[in-house]
Amino acid sequence: MTTDPGLERWRLILGAPAESHCGGLAGGAAEQGQALDWLYGRGDPELTRRGVRRGGLRGGDDGAGDPDGSSREGGTGPSVLTTVDWLDEVHRLFPKETIERLERDAVERYEILDVVTDPAVLERIEPNPTLLRAVLRTKHLMNPEVLALARRIVEAVVRELTEKLATEIRQAFSGTRSRRPSRFKQARNFDFRRTIRANLGNYRPDERRIYIEEPHFISRTRRHLDQWQLILLVDQSGSMVGSVIHSAVTAACLWSLPGLKTHLVAFDTDVVDLTSDVTDPVELLMKVQLGGGTDIARAVGYGATLIENPRRTIFVVISDFYEGGDDGRLVRSVRELAQQGTQVLGLAALDEDAEPEFDRTMAQRLADAGAHVGAMTPGRLAEFVAERIGR
Repeated sequence: MTTDPGLERWRLILGAPAESHCGGLAGGAAEQGQALDWLYGRGDPELTRRGVRRGGLRGGDDGAGDPDGSSREGGTGPSVLTTVDWLDEVHRLFPKETIERLERDAVERYEILDVVTDPAVLERIEPNPTLLRAVLRTKHLMNPEVLALARRIVEAVVRELTEKLATEIRQAFSGTRSRRPSRFKQARNFDFRRTIRANLGNYRPDERRIYIEEPHFISRTRRHLDQWQLILLVDQSGSMVGSVIHSAVTAACLWSLPGLKTHLVAFDTDVVDLTSDVTDPVELLMKVQLGGGTDIARAVGYGATLIENPRRTIFVVISDFYEGGDDGRLVRSVRELAQQGTQVLGLAALDEDAEPEFDRTMAQRLADAGAHVGAMTPGRLAEFVAERIGR
């Protein structure tokens, strides 16, 4: 057994095949190794899907082992962990950051769906964005009991995202201070420096105090939000799940802003107007049906019918731009919107990472037609909206 921390770490990283070079594991490290082997001993999931099999530890009776059910053994013997057991071990053995990575790989890389469809697992697991995405992808497989438990994950993550984004939106729309004096005496607009300068004559050396006889305040300018529309069209194909989540939360946060009329529309080959549910992002997300084809042109056509004043409208298309409908119609529609004065924004992603995979050819065609094309975080979108309507 290795006693060198460095070799022990490499043994955990490389798995059982590295035992001959790094030595075996003992104690807590052996337990960590078994938990890691339960997941990563399955090998490369892409190779498995192609029929290329690699060694590793066998999964338990939950069917999480090799697809053909055959036994695999590594250096510490076969694992009999179920998904529930594994999850308990992971939470006992690893720090939070590692737990989140292991859970993400289990769901997204190895597609161990009982992480989000088994009631016993759902009762133990800590909500996080990865699990929220998994719930939205698999909720059609859930019975009512499991769906009720999964809703806890949706509510917890949405609440956290909403609190974070609400702060960013308040900052974007709160206005900026000017140096002009104000006759409105509000504590948040107190001008400390000017007040001190104006009252220096009231300094009492014996008391070491300045008595304020004439407080000063500064004004705060605010952007005008009167009669603007924000139309969000979000692609609900499976690859866009992160953007669907953040679009729902963004729309809910922007909904309450005075003078800004927000619409939220989801689409695949069909178009569904979700504006009536925008104040409850949890309920909205539970209604979203991920998957299917993509007809962006049809969605843009519907969104165009919602426009009341083209020159006071921000029209946002959130998609990977892989058009399954009429691409010529899509480009023409975007060009017409831009020509009538509508601010058209094409986002390949609206999430915290803003690092999308998308059809760059179509994105360029839309940019040439007059759209602003890119990827944004929800906070940056709020800033974009604030900048445009504040002009």
